[in-house]
Amino acid sequence: MTTNTKGLRPQVDIGQHFAAGYRALWNLNTAVAEHIAQPLFELIKLRASQINGCAYCLDMHYKDARAAGETELRLSLLSVWREVDLFTAEERAALALTESVTLIAEHHIPEDVEADARAAFDESTYAVIVFAIITINSWNRLAITSHNLGGGHTPRQPT
Repeated sequence: MTTNTKGLRPQVDIGQHFAAGYRALWNLNTAVAEHIAQPLFELIKLRASQINGCAYCLDMHYKDARAAGETELRLSLLSVWREVDLFTAEERAALALTESVTLIAEHHIPEDVEADARAAFDESTYAVIVFAIITINSWNRLAITSHNLGGGHTPRQPT
């Protein structure tokens, strides 16, 4: 355990102490990334991270989205995506599904949310989106539980 500089709870390098688990999640993340457009994947990761309150993941995926060409306006209004006309029908369906899966204990998946997502995407893409949502929720829980701090991420360069 290392103490962070903010005087908060000590960070725990969970990935180091269970490397096989970390590698398995990383491999899932890599598989998902190979089958989904990065802009949509970043929106999914950001929206789930907003809901979960994960500062580390918000920092990372905000910077990665900007580096990949996402606009400041869309990112600043992502938490109120229903109230603006900045997101495509497919993005809206993915964001609604992201919220429902992230908050699954509250309402499960409403029929209309699932129907909209299944209408917007073919079955393979729908499956990838579900795995994308599950993956970021897992990363959020690991980052929050291990007390990783936001603010230090250097964005990846787009490929």
